[in-house]
Amino acid sequence: MTKETLYYDGACPLCAREMKHLAKLKRDSLELVDIHRIHISPDMPSKEDLLLNLHLKQGHEWLVGADANVAAWQHTRFGMLWMWLRWPVIKQIVDPVYAFWAKRRYHRLYGTSSEKTKPQS
Repeated sequence: MTKETLYYDGACPLCAREMKHLAKLKRDSLELVDIHRIHISPDMPSKEDLLLNLHLKQGHEWLVGADANVAAWQHTRFGMLWMWLRWPVIKQIVDPVYAFWAKRRYHRLYGTSSEKTKPQS
């Protein structure tokens, strides 16, 4: 199996807690990467995009948001418990809720100034 990489915002307390939990349960086929600890290469989404939503790289494909979260949890023995979030009717609810929460979380941490990659004090 090819290793997949989940990029997350380590400055977000909730995100960091979830990643700590996921790190204990995941298989070696998933790598967790704090966006603040890497150089963003040209073939990656922008740092702002990476900070706004979870991103999971599967080969040459990028999954974003709830899709990335559910795919990441597939690397644990509990993966099937997350699959209901992708059922068509549920997905129509989950995706906008995730997008709203992610945007709100981003603006609370980084504000709306041009310097969006540093948490506010």
